[in-house]
Amino acid sequence: MSESPIAVPLLDLKPQYAALADELDQAMLSVAQSQYFILGPEVASFEERVADYCNVDHGIGVSSGTDALIVAMMALGIGEGDEVITTPYTFFGTIGSIVRVGATPVMVDIEPDTFNIDASKIAAAITERTRAIAPVHLFGQMADMRAIKDIAREHDLLIIEDAAQAIGSKQNGRPACSFGHMGCLSFFPTKNLGGFGDGGMVVTDDADYASILKQLRNHGMEPKYYHPRVGGNFRLDALQAAVLNVKLPHLNTWHEQRRENAALYRKCFDLAGITRTADELETGLNGGVVLPIEKEGNYHIYNQFVIYSEHRDALMEHMKANNVGCEIYYPLSLHEQECFRLLGYKKGDFPNSERAAAMSLALPIFPDLTDEMIERVVEVITSFKA
Repeated sequence: MSESPIAVPLLDLKPQYAALADELDQAMLSVAQSQYFILGPEVASFEERVADYCNVDHGIGVSSGTDALIVAMMALGIGEGDEVITTPYTFFGTIGSIVRVGATPVMVDIEPDTFNIDASKIAAAITERTRAIAPVHLFGQMADMRAIKDIAREHDLLIIEDAAQAIGSKQNGRPACSFGHMGCLSFFPTKNLGGFGDGGMVVTDDADYASILKQLRNHGMEPKYYHPRVGGNFRLDALQAAVLNVKLPHLNTWHEQRRENAALYRKCFDLAGITRTADELETGLNGGVVLPIEKEGNYHIYNQFVIYSEHRDALMEHMKANNVGCEIYYPLSLHEQECFRLLGYKKGDFPNSERAAAMSLALPIFPDLTDEMIERVVEVITSFKA
């Protein structure tokens, strides 16, 4: 009797935990024994280490990646009457955060081959109300920060890097979060550096901003029970910091494993003969797929490995029927979301973003994938008939 084909999950974090279980359990036990759960030495240590990892001077641990964006904009004084330029193809938190501080998101379409904001289209979106640009380093690859910095400098704009999916990614050797006035990170469990729940961080080179951020994350308080600002409860838990302190030394190894998995995907897809180029998206892929690219000078950490397929939904059902995990990031471009209708955008305004929402599909890419699993993913995709 022949063996059944192996199942491939989209993500499996259990092997990572098993490898570090003793250290992780001891780290959490130490926090429990200390009874120091809010901020404290574990958080301070993690903040210092992440700031150093990102090549900046200050790290301010917060409660989530979304809260990192919110508190960063609060610290920069962005609010009512201000516009922030960003991308419509991202997780909801990017634009939701802009709206929550009272500012107006102004969207710019993406590059179809990187899924990142098209820097060549930013200047046309700038008005007298524009205060900041919030590029998103989506799926683990950085947006064109050289071009974005040039535009920001010319127009005296702030830069807030949304690096929720991109800690450790680089551009010409320089890490994400070291280009802008502030960088925002997420430690949601699915991220390359993931905790055991929600967590985030804002990093910056500016000592004054760092001081303001520390106040704002703790109800605007300094000293205790004195409030020079109105802040919020955006604090990072000590338990999360303890877990992340254990994991951080392994992050570069996990990045490399993801990159090796991406390289094997490319090799297997090329051998299967079904790869197409991004230029063919409009004319039809004829059953093929477009693989993610890594732009020259970029170090892509592959938080996600996202392909294009013109028969995406049917392909997804075929994969799931064959016990191969996959996911859509994201099924609806943000300018089409019901809650943002008042912004005045309509279908057709951002064709590259809309095409990505209709055709993109994320494949398993986590570090503990085996070669056999990757080969199985490609085998299932290759067997798909529209």
